[in-house]
Amino acid sequence: MTAPMTSPQFKDNAHRALGDAQLQKALGNVRHAVIERRAAAAAALPEFEALRDQARDIRDHVLQHLDIYLEEYERKVTAAGGHVHFARTGDEACRIITGIARRRGAKSVTKGKSMVSEEIGLNGALERAGVEVIETDLGEYIIQLRGETPSHIIMPAVHLNQEDVEQEFRKRHTHLDAGRNLEDAETLLAEARGILRQKFLAADMGITGANFLVAETGTSIIVTNEGNGDLTQTLPKVHVVVASIEKIAPTLEDAAAIMRVLARSATGQDMSVYTTLSTGPRRPGDVDGPEEYHVVLVDNGRSAMLGTEFQDMLRCIRCGACMNHCPVYHAVGGHAYGWVYPGPMGAVLTPSLMGVDKGGHLPNASTFCGRCEDACPVRIPLPKLMRHWREREFERHLAPVRVRAGLSLWGFFARRPLLYRLGTSIAMRAMGWLGRKRGHFARVPFAGGWTSYRDFPTPQGGTFQAQWKKREKGRQGISR
Repeated sequence: MTAPMTSPQFKDNAHRALGDAQLQKALGNVRHAVIERRAAAAAALPEFEALRDQARDIRDHVLQHLDIYLEEYERKVTAAGGHVHFARTGDEACRIITGIARRRGAKSVTKGKSMVSEEIGLNGALERAGVEVIETDLGEYIIQLRGETPSHIIMPAVHLNQEDVEQEFRKRHTHLDAGRNLEDAETLLAEARGILRQKFLAADMGITGANFLVAETGTSIIVTNEGNGDLTQTLPKVHVVVASIEKIAPTLEDAAAIMRVLARSATGQDMSVYTTLSTGPRRPGDVDGPEEYHVVLVDNGRSAMLGTEFQDMLRCIRCGACMNHCPVYHAVGGHAYGWVYPGPMGAVLTPSLMGVDKGGHLPNASTFCGRCEDACPVRIPLPKLMRHWREREFERHLAPVRVRAGLSLWGFFARRPLLYRLGTSIAMRAMGWLGRKRGHFARVPFAGGWTSYRDFPTPQGGTFQAQWKKREKGRQGISR
């Protein structure tokens, strides 16, 4: 079962988000601090752009030979004493994992942050099977208490302010002293750490995602800043890794190369605080580690993207840089996108996995400024991919009739340059004359989405094409 979605209601979601003062305050943390840290980290590494090229090439190579690397990865995991399970759908993945929990008699599960587990609705499946699930990433733990989904793929609680967290802790942690100090981040963190430590020690099974799965060694790698992933992997008797099939890296050296751009792009760090590698269950002589080690590889629509114009999206390493730099995400946050993956990457991945009929609004939520592609550490051409989905939406007549009619009219003129220049010139002159007194228009036909919230300025001067032509003539005169 995949996670519930409200992507078809994106416009309504966005409208509510724009009017949410608390959310708008919280989103300021993304608009400023994260972007500045990423820029500083990239500037401090002279070879950063070359590393982006290398990371892109590694990911492209993997996707071109994915079947070979998946088979090699399975062989290495099996040789290390682990078990690999292939799941075609989210439902199948959930059945496999709940089956492992039932067989082991697991009553409680600790989880590290995993977006693919959100995608397949794993928490709900385990809870229906009678298993308590505890999210151990601090942000995930907070939103689990609130009954919410992540609003960002690496900062799941970025839509909240500190006072929201304090309120939730006082509401949920009723066994603690009501007069305790929760006025700063350190005290909130200490309280969460104390509660989660008990859960770690009591857990029967641990579930993590994976940033990389290394075919060379059968190793899963997670990068975290809290250390919760280490406790989730090593303390319970069973460790389950759930990851999507494209997370493969050919070698440890390849994974290390990509990690050099991962943290810098995500949080502006040179490296995350913890980089944890696990290969199979506990071996004789090991002081800790699980008795059983399972890897569940989830397809859930990804293999259908291979060989299509959307294959580039599978290069994604889940850093969140695209949404960190996206003005639309800055305005409405992650929940407005209505499913697991927000921002520009979600605008491409959601219709790819769930269908353009459900996710078709999301590619339209873009200014096409290109900041997402500029920031992407593996150079995914996100604006181009969003344009492809807009084309699909138009071809299937999923866009509103008014939108399709307007684009058809524009297309008629765009294919006839002389008529286009004549029509725009007449329109400019007419609007300039009509708006000469007030200097703006409160309403403009076919532009209600703009004028509902702001005035439309009266056009000044000639059309863009006329001004460009005049400018080019001036340049030619200077060069002579």
